[in-house]
Amino acid sequence: MGGVEQVINQIARGAILHGVETDVLSLTPDRVPRTIEIDGYLAHRARLDIQIASTGFSASAFFRFSQLAKDADVIHFHFPWPFMDMVHFATRAKKPTLVTYHSDIIRQKHLLKLYRPLQRKFLRSMNHIVATSPNYLATSEVLAKMGDKVCVIPIGLDKATYPEPSPERLRFWQSKVGQKFFLFVGVIRYYKGLHILIEAAQGTDYPIVIVGAGPIENELKAQAVALGLSNVHFLGQLPDEDKVALLKLCYAVVFPSHLRSEAFGISLLEGAMYGKPMISSEIGTGTTFINIGGQTGLVVPPSDPTALRHAMRRLWEYPEEAAEMGERAEERYWKYFTADKMVAEYVKLYRGLAGEPIQDKLLKLER
Repeated sequence: MGGVEQVINQIARGAILHGVETDVLSLTPDRVPRTIEIDGYLAHRARLDIQIASTGFSASAFFRFSQLAKDADVIHFHFPWPFMDMVHFATRAKKPTLVTYHSDIIRQKHLLKLYRPLQRKFLRSMNHIVATSPNYLATSEVLAKMGDKVCVIPIGLDKATYPEPSPERLRFWQSKVGQKFFLFVGVIRYYKGLHILIEAAQGTDYPIVIVGAGPIENELKAQAVALGLSNVHFLGQLPDEDKVALLKLCYAVVFPSHLRSEAFGISLLEGAMYGKPMISSEIGTGTTFINIGGQTGLVVPPSDPTALRHAMRRLWEYPEEAAEMGERAEERYWKYFTADKMVAEYVKLYRGLAGEPIQDKLLKLER
């Protein structure tokens, strides 16, 4: 699961405990069953027909959405997904709506000019808009125009849903990567800033472990080879047990995302959840709502390999300070970022929008 899918999963499975029944609609290119049960909720898949500028389109989704919306009390969208804006207006579902605003549209600037009128109409048609951090709300020009219909509900994770790695897996990875290393976990995309991390690794011998796969993976591997780096280890995509094992074993989490496309940082939050000091960049998004510079870790300017190298050196050379930061990171997770807190806030919104008393049924939408 990517970040948005993880959020939807946490909300859907957690809302069951509040008596809220959830249906999730998404698109898939695969020939799979149209509906399956996941973690106690129903996941419905419409056929992906075409993808343009990272946006999936589906002819069958119009009918599928319309069917599901008839039985829903509230419809919960996840933005950005411009295709679903079209579905929303085309099907004219007369139900209360809210949207979780995950990110501004950053990369597709030319297409955004064409899409902007529809975007404004869609957001203004929502009964409520949720931002995932006060940082993003304060820095998004789009959200600034939406007035008092916007609130903040931070993304939360349920640590109990993460697998406990066996002693054998822990010993296996410790033998592979050593006892002290920096860890990055995530999909390897252009905005993750891994090219900056690789450049920062020059002149150091700190082991850096990169977990994940993605469209620029080979490009980054070639960069590491060209720089003659033997301390950067690409492990590819791993099962959750292995990922948790590495989170437990790592010395610190490094998260060098340098563009606002990184709106929150789920894997950064996972680092906090496991009590690790963090290094991230100040990009005006949720990354510095999770990681408070000087308290839970270090925050550096974006796209600055020298500053990133210095931050790594500071944590590496001052283990007591790093350990204290990790402890404060975990304390902050329990205070602000549990799935229970997130789900409770969404259920309040659902009930407020639908009106009580009601047999709650939700329809969520994901990319």
